[in-house]
Amino acid sequence: MDQPAVGILHPGSMGAAVAACAAGNASETLWCKAGRSPASAARADQFGLTPVATLAELLDRSDIVISLCPPAAAEDLARDVAGHRFTGVYVEANAINPERAQRIASCFGPDATVVDGGVIGSPPVRGKTPTLYLSGPHAATQRIETLFAGTAVRTAVLGTEIGKASALKLAYASFQKTSRVLVALAVGMAHEHGVDQELIEVASRRSDSYLAEPEYVAKTASRAWRWGPELEEAADALAAAGLPPEMLRAAASTLARWNDVKDDCELTLTDALNRLAQS
Repeated sequence: MDQPAVGILHPGSMGAAVAACAAGNASETLWCKAGRSPASAARADQFGLTPVATLAELLDRSDIVISLCPPAAAEDLARDVAGHRFTGVYVEANAINPERAQRIASCFGPDATVVDGGVIGSPPVRGKTPTLYLSGPHAATQRIETLFAGTAVRTAVLGTEIGKASALKLAYASFQKTSRVLVALAVGMAHEHGVDQELIEVASRRSDSYLAEPEYVAKTASRAWRWGPELEEAADALAAAGLPPEMLRAAASTLARWNDVKDDCELTLTDALNRLAQS
């Protein structure tokens, strides 16, 4: 089979790196520059992606489109793509709940194929190897596996049911991201009373404790703008399953206190704790 043309929506830190991995098995990797920021353009250029002027052009030239965007934008973006009568494979790889993934699949016509996806792990740069979990029609998931064969993006197929990959992504995010929020609260409380170093020492006696790695609090703060909406999606998934969503909604509310330090790589632990303590 000829190499497919791949379009990425949109080249954020994860999307650009994932698209770059696909490039080795694609005829071209495209992104749409309309309405995107200078930072997005710089990322796309860094990873060797080819710019096109409009979404319509990207869709006309792409056999496979991968959607990696903030969760809130996922459905609107999918509807835009469906409205252009896209007929290729659409990989819905955002951190959204299974019901939304199924809704997105239903908005496409019969000539398009939707694959549910969920990326677990860090962007595939500097030796990182995230896994792209997939669920959907067999032929389509096989095409995505082939697209990433031999790259830093591992793939794993969970079955044919749309929603399985999204469920796994959110189940993991529920633990991993909420754990980081609890670390921030615990360290913040200890810091207020001058016993933060003692807390870290206690935690370091235990293996695999986030609490022993307080440097991650600042990293969590800089990612809060993305993690909060993911936890809201996970809370919706819990509610749909008849499980209590309040803990995840509270974690999302806590993360919202850091929304104004988006991607701030210079943020210190003290700065993050101070912002967390502000009402």
